[in-house]
Amino acid sequence: MALITILLNLMSLAASPGEGIPIEIGSSREVFFDAALVETFDGTELRLGHPEEQGTVLRFDAPWEGRYCGYVTVFQDADRYRMYYRGLPQAGKDGSDSEVTCYAESADGLTWTKPDLGVVVRADAPANNIVLADHAPFSHNFAPFLDTNPDAPAEERYKALAGTAKTGLHAFVSPDGIHWTQQDGARITEGAFDSQNVSFWSESEQQYLCYFRTWSKGEFAGYRSVSRATSKDFRTWSKPEPMTFGNTPMEHLYTNQTEPYYRAPHVYVSLAARFMPGRRVLSAAQQAATGVEAQYSGDCSDSVFMSSRGGTAYDRTFMEGFIKPGLDPNDWTSRTNYPARGIVPTGEHAMSFYVQRDYGQPTAHLVRYSLRPDGFVSVWAPYAGGEMLTKPLVFSGNSLHLNFATSAAGDVRVQIESAEGEPLPGYAFEDCTEIIGNNLDHAVEWNGSTDVSSLAGQAIRLHFQMKDAELYAIQFVE
Repeated sequence: MALITILLNLMSLAASPGEGIPIEIGSSREVFFDAALVETFDGTELRLGHPEEQGTVLRFDAPWEGRYCGYVTVFQDADRYRMYYRGLPQAGKDGSDSEVTCYAESADGLTWTKPDLGVVVRADAPANNIVLADHAPFSHNFAPFLDTNPDAPAEERYKALAGTAKTGLHAFVSPDGIHWTQQDGARITEGAFDSQNVSFWSESEQQYLCYFRTWSKGEFAGYRSVSRATSKDFRTWSKPEPMTFGNTPMEHLYTNQTEPYYRAPHVYVSLAARFMPGRRVLSAAQQAATGVEAQYSGDCSDSVFMSSRGGTAYDRTFMEGFIKPGLDPNDWTSRTNYPARGIVPTGEHAMSFYVQRDYGQPTAHLVRYSLRPDGFVSVWAPYAGGEMLTKPLVFSGNSLHLNFATSAAGDVRVQIESAEGEPLPGYAFEDCTEIIGNNLDHAVEWNGSTDVSSLAGQAIRLHFQMKDAELYAIQFVE
């Protein structure tokens, strides 16, 4: 049923304005990471959010970690947050015996510890946080996830894929996220895999998805890019298909970090690392001061925001940098500023993600960034005001809730219209109570009532009038 809904929605989104099949949104939260639900902007626009850096949460300072730690994964698991990453003190060939998979955990996503696990016994490190060692080349890019498939067996509640072009991607499973077992045989064999290759269970598509490194011209030629494969059982996978990026120029995307957005899992978020090979910023003196090796001083990188609603298409509305390098010259070395895979709630009013800094330097560490929930993108209106009209929607629920923010002088009003664009009686702009403030979950009122249940199941449009305001998400609530 979920797959049928997705297909209907994709047909609707591909149709000409005003001619689409109404989009079935039910009671799901709808974010504005793209313009998929929007018919027209008039004086408004989609605007990329501005995350705030919250400081260092982890230093890669153990002897088995070091300056080449990378490919970080973070996810929430009930009342615990889990983190996995590659430990590598000295650079070498991808997939070397020196690489290990390390683990950290947190109760809130803010303060992290490295527990003594006792899983891997090493004479040089009797107490360590290593979950996987002596598994070359799989600790190079071990990328785990919590399997939310309700049919997944308990002993495979945690899954991971890892490997290189030579080995293909192999599967690992675990009952507790700490003790891992490698399964027989490569799962996906067509790809370069020379990066972090991420997978997850898609609730909306009802299958496993894997987004992994390929090159635009094959055989490590052209641009570093992304392909996708699908599976019903995490064992047999489809033939990989390259992802598309709309009418945008190709760029080197080193990691893709694609995952379902936890508040709207039918929309996938990708905080991708954009790599600029040969784009040197550091002088010789700055290179020496950072302590970075020469081979990691001649490039720079940042991160970009992409999204997807399933299938093989990314939306790249925003080509601008999402996380830009800072004032510190250390931010301008090769392969730094790479986002971890993982967006997690960290309190009632914030969500967080994590970014690597100082790659290849003695000071390698991980920092946290925060945003308001749904805050990656907003529909923005200036002081002069503007409007936004949605495509025809079909909802279920009793009230319309907004995640929004205005200035003290700003406001938002909502008009519910027929699919043809006529205001519905009792739901016109003049009937809507002026909406002012900053709220994650505000119920809209018309004539003193929030009840819209009589309109459920029929095609409607939402028409917004906004002044000095940002709209982050909408949801019809049961």
